[in-house]
Amino acid sequence: MATNEQTSASAKNMKASAALFAAAVLWLLLYINLELIADLLIGVSGQSRATRSGEALHFFIYEVPKVLMLLNGVVFVMGVVHTFVSPEWTRAMLSGRRIGAGNMLAAGLGIVTPFCSCSAIPLFIGFLQAGVPLGVTFSFLISAPMINEVALALLFGMFGWNVALLYMIMGLLVAIIAGMVIGKLGMERYLEEWVRQLQNSAVSTEFEGEAISWSQRLQEGVKHVREIVGKVWLYIVLGVGLGAGIHGYVPENFMASLMGRDAWWSVPAAVLIGVPMYSNAAGILPVVQALLGKGAALGTVLAFMMSVIALSAPEMIILRKVLKPQLIALFAGVVAIGIMLVGFVFNAVF
Repeated sequence: MATNEQTSASAKNMKASAALFAAAVLWLLLYINLELIADLLIGVSGQSRATRSGEALHFFIYEVPKVLMLLNGVVFVMGVVHTFVSPEWTRAMLSGRRIGAGNMLAAGLGIVTPFCSCSAIPLFIGFLQAGVPLGVTFSFLISAPMINEVALALLFGMFGWNVALLYMIMGLLVAIIAGMVIGKLGMERYLEEWVRQLQNSAVSTEFEGEAISWSQRLQEGVKHVREIVGKVWLYIVLGVGLGAGIHGYVPENFMASLMGRDAWWSVPAAVLIGVPMYSNAAGILPVVQALLGKGAALGTVLAFMMSVIALSAPEMIILRKVLKPQLIALFAGVVAIGIMLVGFVFNAVF
């Protein structure tokens, strides 16, 4: 009897593994060809990327599936990981330390997770679910898009190791200090109710006290996707739509002229200009290079870049499903101050 059950369980695991492999291959093929698909769709629509409307449409067609695919992938993996890693272990690793240590660990983790701000949000929710303190989760949410290895590699290639290193140090400081400030203020009451209910929640109780098969682990991943992506996908589409409009219609020369002026207000102005936009580090760095080529100051442009990838309006729209307005305002204010300090330091040093 036991042998039959073991054989049946083994067959289910093999089928689940085969289905996962096929899904992963399909996901990868689609993901690496998203830009080609977007180009084809633009051609079919009769639009041209040389026009503002065509560039905005291309951005939307490319970014929406990209972010949603990353979102589904990250949430699914987090759901599977939760069957291996207990909330108690994660909480002990990140929160069972002296003040600031958990923020440093979370910010450091952000360096090796190359996600844009919108696709870092599922991990942010996952940390809260594991019982990680709110301030520590914000340190990750800030550092993941802003100082990942993609940004550092491109900065090194464009501007040299000194710029890349100082950017990493300043970005980590922003993420750590902002997270500590938010954590000290005790803002958990400003999480949306459904997120508060996730805090300290473990894997489904039906699996407690028994071995979990791979089939069950994968089912947990799918369940995770339905619960979280189902709540935030519309906000993502709206957020990327806003970013596409700004991306296609904001004139680059206008931004360069503002950022090139030798005035104290150029850094805060650059941050304000960057907030309505949406991009990841790889997407915004070519714009940064173009702005610098037109005479913009390095610190001002980097402040603009950091606001685009760590403090964008589309991210705020998506976060609204997770956080109440008071906490979003605090998060935006603390991070904006940190980014402006980075801009002033870079302008003073370079």
